[in-house]
Amino acid sequence: MNDIILITGNVKFTITLDPGVWIFDDRKIDLHTYFLNPSHGQQHEQQEEEEEIKKLSAFWDREIQEGAVSPPTLKTEKRFLKEKIITGTFAMPLAPFLRNAEPLPDAKELTIVTEHDEITISLQQAYEAILGFSKDGKPLREDGPVHFYFGDGSNRETPITHVRRFVVR
Repeated sequence: MNDIILITGNVKFTITLDPGVWIFDDRKIDLHTYFLNPSHGQQHEQQEEEEEIKKLSAFWDREIQEGAVSPPTLKTEKRFLKEKIITGTFAMPLAPFLRNAEPLPDAKELTIVTEHDEITISLQQAYEAILGFSKDGKPLREDGPVHFYFGDGSNRETPITHVRRFVVR
C-alpha cells in the first residue's frame, strides 16, 4: 500500500495512482530518450507520426526494389518487447491523471508531498510533468514509488523523489 499515490485537494474526483501497473500501459515513455529529444510532449506525438510515415515509405521503397520480405514473427516481436520492458527506464505523463481528477475552476497549483518536504508548482507545470516509475527494468523501491520530472527536463539529473501524494490547490 506504500506504493499508492493519491491526487486530492481541489478536484472533483480523488484519483489513486498505482505505478506498479504502469509497465503495461501504452502511454509510458522511455525516459532515456524523452529528454534527449528537444520536441517532446505534444510535439512528441506529431514527431512519432512523421517517423512512422518515413518508416512506411522506406518499407514501400524496399518492397518495390527487392520484393516482399517475410515479416518478423509475433514470437520474435514479443521477445523484443519483453527485453525492453525488463531493461527499460520508463515514465508516465501526469496530465491524463490530472484531467481525470478534474481540478475545479479555482485550482491554480499542485503541491507535491514527499516524505521530507512539500513543493508547490503551477498547475500548468504539473500538466507538463512526467513521473518516472522504473529504472533499468526495476521499480523505484528505495526513493520512489515515483520520481517527479518537470516537462522541460530542468530537473532530469535531480528529480523530486519519495513522492507520497499530490494535492491540487
